[in-house]
Amino acid sequence: MHPCDRLTHKEMQVALLVWEGLTNREIGKLIGTTEQVVKNYLRNTFDKLGVWSRLELALYVASHGGEQWREFYWQRSGAPAAPPSEGVSQGV
Repeated sequence: MHPCDRLTHKEMQVALLVWEGLTNREIGKLIGTTEQVVKNYLRNTFDKLGVWSRLELALYVASHGGEQWREFYWQRSGAPAAPPSEGVSQGV
């Protein structure tokens, strides 16, 4: 079982965006929700993957084939193959 299989679509999207270095505020704007909802996704993701922080989550994704997560995410969503953060300016 791939680690992605444990996560919902949104949890996987948030995990990928954390791995890419986005803040909770940037993630919220990108996916159209509040920072609090992003925090809820992160808490659930941490519990499911056994990590304790954003840094651990980013390292977990990286050590479990981060680029493959992106491909898996897009295959699951049925969307065209593009990075989840496309169009987001870094450092906003």
